[in-house]
Amino acid sequence: MGEGWGVRKFWVAGGLGTGLVLLLGLLVIGTYVAAAGLAGAGGRALGLAKGAVPAAYQDLVQKWGTLCPAISPALLAAQLYQESGWNPKAQSPAAAQGMAQFIPGTWQTHGIDGNGDGKKDVWDPEDAIPSAASYDCELASYVKKAPGDATHNMLAAYNAGAYRVIQYNGVPPYRETQNYVKTITTLAKSFEAPRGPVAPSRQAAGAIYYAQDKLGRPYLWGGTGTAAQGGRFDCSGLTKAAYHSVGIELPRVANDQWNAGPHPKRSELLPGDLVFFAYDLNDPRSIHHVGIYVGGGYMINAPYTGAVIRFDKIDTPDYIGATRVTSDGAKALPAANAA
Repeated sequence: MGEGWGVRKFWVAGGLGTGLVLLLGLLVIGTYVAAAGLAGAGGRALGLAKGAVPAAYQDLVQKWGTLCPAISPALLAAQLYQESGWNPKAQSPAAAQGMAQFIPGTWQTHGIDGNGDGKKDVWDPEDAIPSAASYDCELASYVKKAPGDATHNMLAAYNAGAYRVIQYNGVPPYRETQNYVKTITTLAKSFEAPRGPVAPSRQAAGAIYYAQDKLGRPYLWGGTGTAAQGGRFDCSGLTKAAYHSVGIELPRVANDQWNAGPHPKRSELLPGDLVFFAYDLNDPRSIHHVGIYVGGGYMINAPYTGAVIRFDKIDTPDYIGATRVTSDGAKALPAANAA
């Protein structure tokens, strides 16, 4: 949550810190004026965003995510993340098993030997990931004549059954099913490599304002800003509280906050984006620190024990990327759904 940041000594001292505070309003206003014209310029996503999927599974997701037109690598990644958080040994109280959370009966019927080793193993990602894609495509074929979006209909069939999709000529009027379709399609945006600019966030300026007001407060491991904690924070506690102040509920820890929206490139960062740092740049589950970008290559962050909330540079060797937080993106996270 922040202790890993201890290797950084980029304290922005007195004068420069004051200058950044004075420039903050101009950075936010100027950047959002420029970004306003980009909001509608996004393109259709192609492939996976860099670092979005753990390296051990990226090739599998990329390959099997193109098995049929109803799915994509990002959509398949969203399903796997939502089901298990990339845990190949996950097991639910309902006996759903493995990374793709197949129940035994469904696995027996729909599991495939994805790696060609002569057996289909629900606990092996090389079988589970291909099986998830294959099952999606089977469902898509069952409901292919239903009107509407093929991907939405496939996801609805996954949740409610193909018969219901056919019966209602598309996504059935069940709140659970409609929420599932929205959750997975929204979460997929956090795995996509966008072809065009990512739309700016409307809540970002408020989140920055909140974090700026906390400058100078001492870091506290596990801190969430409560009165009992003296209003102190760790890194993800600060980002969570900043976005809570504008009505967006983020998960508690940094590596779960990573999937709260799409991932802009370094050259496309805007104030308010969350910026992340990881031990392994090919594995987002190794993220150990997060801050709030303010422009000019700087972030506000709660660095480590013994330091205070302050401005630091983001361009360090462990910078893995950024997330543009959206309300729907935060709501789509498994941690939010479990709350």
